[in-house]
Amino acid sequence: MNVKSNSRMQLLVLFIIAASLVTIAQAIITTGVVYLMSDFSVSSTQAQWSYSVFLLVVGVMIPLSAYISRRFTARTIFFFSLIIFLLGSVICYFSTSLIVLIIGRILQGIGNGIIMPYVQILLLRSIPEEKWQTYMGLYGLVIAIAPVIGSFIGGFVITLYGWRELFSFFTVATTILLVLGIFLVKDDTPTEDYPLDYLSVILSIIGCAGVMLGFTNVADYGFTHYLVILPIIIGIISLILFVKRQPKLEKPLINLPILKNKYFMVGTTFICILFACLNGCTALIPIFIQGVAYNSAIISASVMLPGGLLIIVFNIIGPLLTNRIGIKKVLIMGCVVSIIGFACMMFYTQDSSFEFMAITQSIRYIGTGLALMPATTWTLTMVSDKVEDGTAVNNTLRQIFAAIGSSIVVVIVAILAGGAIEHNTASVVAFNQTSLIMLVLHVVMLILTILYIDDKEKIENKNTSA
Repeated sequence: MNVKSNSRMQLLVLFIIAASLVTIAQAIITTGVVYLMSDFSVSSTQAQWSYSVFLLVVGVMIPLSAYISRRFTARTIFFFSLIIFLLGSVICYFSTSLIVLIIGRILQGIGNGIIMPYVQILLLRSIPEEKWQTYMGLYGLVIAIAPVIGSFIGGFVITLYGWRELFSFFTVATTILLVLGIFLVKDDTPTEDYPLDYLSVILSIIGCAGVMLGFTNVADYGFTHYLVILPIIIGIISLILFVKRQPKLEKPLINLPILKNKYFMVGTTFICILFACLNGCTALIPIFIQGVAYNSAIISASVMLPGGLLIIVFNIIGPLLTNRIGIKKVLIMGCVVSIIGFACMMFYTQDSSFEFMAITQSIRYIGTGLALMPATTWTLTMVSDKVEDGTAVNNTLRQIFAAIGSSIVVVIVAILAGGAIEHNTASVVAFNQTSLIMLVLHVVMLILTILYIDDKEKIENKNTSA
């Protein structure tokens, strides 16, 4: 291996470590939502903003990924993203109200939203297309380990020391990475003069934030309140203006015509549903276990740990199986296993045992792990000649749906429970009904797989013969 290859591998490893760190920050706060509700005297849907706003900001930042990857060097991206993340961690640690905490989480989300898509672009640029499934599986393994271990450790840290100590960890870890970056990250990545359309950035921010804010407020105000209707209307109008503006730009913020590729659109839809349900459960399960079943954050984290470890394993198995038996069979397996998991969740009660919840969450995670990386890689291979734009569009929509999913799932349960998620039968029934909704969404994913998704070679041969 020559010096340049060694340098690129060194760069990739450090970026993947940084990506793992900022990924831990995404979900680790979910185990402390109940504590935030108590400390700041807020509702579950309001406290959930500490998680949802992070996802939303990441979703808003990802459209910039194509611009950032072309315009700035790896060194600039590394230091800027981690310094912003570090500042957010410090603010979260010293926060005295939910608003201040959310400001810190916004900054953390900006750092995550810059570095995560760049790592994926850097990886796909560095390896041949025929090896994408394998290497994306390895990348998915590393990224999957981070939130699982983080959530488990987070449950213990929050219970024993308080939620603020989570952010002291991020402060120390980020500082160490920045010091390592001084010596290991070089300015050897190519750049180009790529213009940024500021109006598109503003419209995308207003659009995404408005829609999510409106839906999040439903649980507290009902569907007819102006704090629900007004943000949604403003958000939708902004998104319409954003979509209409992109074709007029020589170099758009997001290359929306890429969605005209039927298979890329199907794959992106599949991934959006998958992430909406995945993040919805990530937000909802701790609230159910702690707020409805009256268990500790340690129990909540322990219930999720086995499944979290299994998703790590199946993040590797999924791509390997895809290389052997094809994408269609793997995604069908993933959907069916997930459907079984959601069906089991429909039978949760306040008295459900630790073993039953851990096993059923493990089943759900196995299905997700089987489908996650194969679906992502397959979708990008459909537009392999436009990997930067494909990554930007796919990741943007995925993250927005993940953010909306984490809010909507909690909102749906709260509405079905009569306005609040509490230790009562109504909340249990609402949880079961919401599990049914997510089961139906996975049936939709299964239908999409059967009708449209297949190996790239088979699709190309079919189109050629047609």
